[in-house]
Amino acid sequence: MKTNTKDKDKTTKSFKIVTNTTADLPLEYIEENDLGLLHFNNVLDGVEYGEHKQLPWKDFYAMMRSGKMPTTSQVNPEQFRRNFGEFITENKNILYLSFSSGLSSSCQNAFLVAGEMMEEQKDIRIRVIDSLCASLGEGLLVHKAVQLQKAGKTLDETATWVTDHLLNLTHVFTVDDLNHLYRGGRVSKATAIIGTLAGIKPILHVDDEGHLVPLSKVRGRKKSLIALVDLMEQKMGSYRDQNDIVFISHGDALEDAQFVADEIKKRFGIDQFLINHIGPTIGAHAGPGTIALFFMGDVR
Repeated sequence: MKTNTKDKDKTTKSFKIVTNTTADLPLEYIEENDLGLLHFNNVLDGVEYGEHKQLPWKDFYAMMRSGKMPTTSQVNPEQFRRNFGEFITENKNILYLSFSSGLSSSCQNAFLVAGEMMEEQKDIRIRVIDSLCASLGEGLLVHKAVQLQKAGKTLDETATWVTDHLLNLTHVFTVDDLNHLYRGGRVSKATAIIGTLAGIKPILHVDDEGHLVPLSKVRGRKKSLIALVDLMEQKMGSYRDQNDIVFISHGDALEDAQFVADEIKKRFGIDQFLINHIGPTIGAHAGPGTIALFFMGDVR
């Protein structure tokens, strides 16, 4: 009987990498690299979506543009226990890269459940790391872990590298509609109204504690996209040569994401990109038209 190479790889890997839908990685990437995936839930127009029922992302953004506002929820302890249990049947060693604790308490649930399960089953290891990242920032951190795993690094070696470089994972982004930031408590109602009328586009980042923090504001969409690339130039520093690939996520704004990629290629000579849409958990708070840029830098 011929052994499937992919199945053989699953059994010979020393550990399994697990992440969340908040990493906004393409499904093809998840499958190709045999990643475990935890689903965050959201409710839109009275319907709950999550692990067993997904809403096509184009439909999600179309519904948001029509005025329907989604709500989101964390991964609860019961879901962690169930999913970790499933992944342990594949590999007794798990590296879980969590969504930022600065944006969700699900990370705390992961630490709690992992500790309980390792106490109950002495032959398993579940290493939980708070990524302090969101969207494809979390995704880029997962990608780095995948590269280390493929290079033959152990769970501990990979976890050490990831932990040591968490604050080099740089996020900068802009949103197209300030009202979504107002709904999430990121800007005041007056700022949202005046900024919208004046065409103000905020530039934000994820700070060292994993929170969304405003950096600056510019007038006009194109200037906001160029501002992201300007920030990349400022923040890369000594990591410039380590950015062999750049990740960009978008809230149903592929053309603008491609514009940012083209600017990066023109300015820095980087020609490898992973571009993907922002999923419902983050899209619910950032809204349609969001563009987010992720790379390695000296500082966040």
